[in-house]
Formats: sequence, C-alpha cells, structure tokens
Amino acid sequence: MAEELRSEEEQLDAIKRWWGENGKSLIAGVVLAGAGVFAFKAWQNYDASQSEAASLRYQQLVSLVSQPTLDDAGTQQARKLIGELESNHGDSLYTQMAHLLDASMSVKAEDLDTAAKALQSVRDSSDDSYLQGLASLRLARIEVGRGDNDKALSLLKNPPAPLAAQAAAVRGDALVAQDKRDEAIMAYQEASSLSQQSGQPIYGLDLKLADLAAESSS
Repeated sequence: MAEELRSEEEQLDAIKRWWGENGKSLIAGVVLAGAGVFAFKAWQNYDASQSEAASLRYQQLVSLVSQPTLDDAGTQQARKLIGELESNHGDSLYTQMAHLLDASMSVKAEDLDTAAKALQSVRDSSDDSYLQGLASLRLARIEVGRGDNDKALSLLKNPPAPLAAQAAAVRGDALVAQDKRDEAIMAYQEASSLSQQSGQPIYGLDLKLADLAAESSS
C-alpha cells in the first residue's frame, strides 16, 4: 500500500511539474483555438451576409433588365447595381453573371464595344467552364456582327458540351461571312445534329441550310 501511495504521489508531483511548465502554453493554445473557432464562425456569418447582399443586388438587376423596355433611368440604375457588385463582390459568381446581363443590355443598345468588354471580363475572371464558354459564344456572335470572323472562329474552339450546338451554328455564320459555303454547311449540319441530340432546337438553322443548298445547286 505504501508503495502504491508513493507511486500516486510521484505521479501527482509529475503532473504538477508538467502543469507548471506547460499549463500557460496549454491555456494559450485553448484560447487561440477558441479564437480561431470564433473567427471562423464570424467569417461564415460575414460571408453569408455578403452573399445575401450580392444575391439581392443581382435579383434587382435581373428585374430591371427583364423589363420589355428599359428607359434611361432604368439603365442608369442597372449600371449602378453592376458597379456595386464589381466593387463589393468582385470575385463572386453574381458579378460574372451581372457582366453577362451588362453585355445583353449593351447589345440591345447597339453598343457592341461595351458588350464585348463585359464578355471579355467574364472570360478573364471566371473559373466556371460553362460561363467562360457562354461568354465566348456571345462574344463570337458580336465579332461576326463586327466582321471579325477569324476572331469569332478562334473563340468557338472547344465549347462546353451544353453549348456545342450553338457554337457550331455561330461557326457556320462566320464561315458564311467568309464565303466558305461547304464548311458552313458542315458546321450547320453539326449544329442540327447536336441540337437534336440535346433536344434544344436552334431556330432558323434549317432555313440557313436550305439557303446554302439552293446556292450550291444554282
């Protein structure tokens, strides 16, 4: 029994010595860990509030742009919302989608330079392959409209699968503009096949193919 008591006393002394040597650092570690958890929760709350704010601005932007007509006041308000998203939520998905809407507004206003700038911003900043592909597709359409068909074709390489049919159709438009009718027919046929496979019809495609076939036979 005496041996057991001595052993327990020695263990207790050892614990006391260890605590004296390491207690403060242990407490500090616990405090730091607690602070880390608090900071993480605070960041989560902040991140959630930031995301909510970005979502609200984006919803307001969509509501504005969805109107049948957008007057000068509405356009200014839309630009203001886009600017706020860029300033406060520059890396967010909402900002990238806002740039797509900005491009849409600019195309309607026949301001192709501003539209191209907005789409290029999405291509440069987005990590999402679909958004990059969508921006490239829309930018290619603008380049066809501006007569830069080589640039349009370069933008249409390796589109994401959901956009492959539309990309092939725009490639056909660029090839028609370059007077490459046989290649354009192949592009339109590819677009038609892909659109049928995906169940997403591309309106006007059959008419374009019929026109080219008529030209080829004449």
